[in-house]
Amino acid sequence: MEISFELNEVEQIAQEIIKKVKGKTLLFYGEMGVGKTTLIKSIVKTLGCVDEVNSPTFSIVNEYKTENEGVFHFDLYRIKNIEEAYDFGIEDYLNSNNWKLIEWPEIIEDLLVDDYDKIVLKLDAKNKRILTINN
Repeated sequence: MEISFELNEVEQIAQEIIKKVKGKTLLFYGEMGVGKTTLIKSIVKTLGCVDEVNSPTFSIVNEYKTENEGVFHFDLYRIKNIEEAYDFGIEDYLNSNNWKLIEWPEIIEDLLVDDYDKIVLKLDAKNKRILTINN
């Protein structure tokens, strides 16, 4: 599935993503500045979180609560190797039944089971976002 959108439509796109994905593990790919974090913030809000959603760039993972479940938002940009992921307990997070929204997931892809969706974001020549979901 491919969707073209502008940043002011991100809340509608978040709702579409929740409807289309097969599981609760979403992997986000795209260049720096393409809007991964902005999209994830909207997804977390769409899932029912009332807390302020921030980028986990320095904390690596932020946890949010909704009425019925938790949401883990990862930013693995600063992780240099798989050992660092093990050090912060990545397996415990991945084995939970909570939502897992993972930016820069390349370093942990070998730890993932088949139940995940890849979301790729790109910018086109007119500065619109092109989102592709691979499940």
